[in-house]
Amino acid sequence: MTVTWQVPVRDRPPSLVVTPAIVGHRGASGHRPEHTLEAYRTAIRMGVDDIEVDLVSTLDGVLVARHEPELSSTTDVADHPDLSGRRATKTIDGRRVSGWFTDDLTLSELKRLAAHERLPATRPGSAVHDGREGVATLTEILAMVHAESMLRGRSVGVMIELKHATYFDSVGLPLDAPLLAALRRHDLDRPWARITLMSFEAGILRRLAALTRLPIVQLLDAGRAHAGMCTPEGLARIDEYADGIGPHKNLVLPRDATGAISKPSSLVRDAHRSWLTVHAWTVRSENRYLPTNLRLPGGPDAPGDMAKEVRALLDAGVDGVITDHPDHAIGAARELVA
Repeated sequence: MTVTWQVPVRDRPPSLVVTPAIVGHRGASGHRPEHTLEAYRTAIRMGVDDIEVDLVSTLDGVLVARHEPELSSTTDVADHPDLSGRRATKTIDGRRVSGWFTDDLTLSELKRLAAHERLPATRPGSAVHDGREGVATLTEILAMVHAESMLRGRSVGVMIELKHATYFDSVGLPLDAPLLAALRRHDLDRPWARITLMSFEAGILRRLAALTRLPIVQLLDAGRAHAGMCTPEGLARIDEYADGIGPHKNLVLPRDATGAISKPSSLVRDAHRSWLTVHAWTVRSENRYLPTNLRLPGGPDAPGDMAKEVRALLDAGVDGVITDHPDHAIGAARELVA
């Protein structure tokens, strides 16, 4: 099936950047287990402008790359009998979660775990790499990005998302202090560094805005919690502390009752009027994640026409696309400028 709408190139709303960025979400997480060093390297080899890194804290205050503090869905922690007593149930951002948590393990304990694919049935090609790597620290990631940038003769950016900052504050493990200390050690806490700081929580972003001149991005989910932030008035409040927004892709390309996309919302135009950049997330190639009018035969886990969704987002004027499959996104972006 084909998308029913596409803005002519001559009428495309202008981005705030010369060339919109393609960002590897948790690395090339459609091809390798997420947040592993090889996932990040794979994304860089594919040609991304930036990689996206989610950070949580260990018991001893070391920042590591995991989408959530709970570990059982992305590591082999359940296979370690000596850690069975660490299993717990916690309330994080109002949700009860059971499992093993990064803030209950020291870095040395965490380093014994092997990473694996979070969606093995959907991404068996990634799951074949299970167990080859462990959990990466922020320091290891920054060193790897520097080495890859030198090797390839181009600067690769890092978009850092601070996860569950309020929760980590509550257990005495604030994320901002070790983050800024690590960036200073790598000489990256300065405006021209290719570092962007992101969160869904405005509180941690306001704190960071008072402590650093690095670009700050307010992430926005499609639920009601962030609805007020997507209005012109809400965007004006975001502009008090942030340099951009990171909206869920459905906020840019709303879906109709059938799950199809048509024309974009006014969000990108409204954000740009406040000089806020827009990085839309998360674009994935599998049919189950695509609008209904971009799905192709083969079932929910088969690849659909992700390139058309990327082109529709770029036509809507976004400044960046965050994706699990950067190879497909880069190809689609190149078609628009060819």
